[in-house]
Amino acid sequence: MSKALKFTDDSFEEDVLNSDKPVLVDFWAEWCGPCRMVGPVVDELAGEYEGKAKIGKVNVDENSEISTKYGIRSIPSLLIFKNGEVVDQIVGAVPKNQLKKQLDAQLTN
Repeated sequence: MSKALKFTDDSFEEDVLNSDKPVLVDFWAEWCGPCRMVGPVVDELAGEYEGKAKIGKVNVDENSEISTKYGIRSIPSLLIFKNGEVVDQIVGAVPKNQLKKQLDAQLTN
């Protein structure tokens, strides 16, 4: 089973902004309870969308530069990027079907 990729301040531009596929980025932290609920769902989506979209996580405690740049104030925050731009945002623990719906919308555009 695939796991979500790990994005960092250093790799973000190459992995996310320059991606030719939509990218779902989960901003999370070890100490965040709701993040631990969303994490396994994000890993499942990484497997389901392999080849269609990139799915990854940014640990906000280890990568403050990128978290600050995108104004992440509450976690979990999930951003969907397409062609280097934020096209959708989900804040908080949401059901898997909602994440899929928002990601699917970007695959069809």
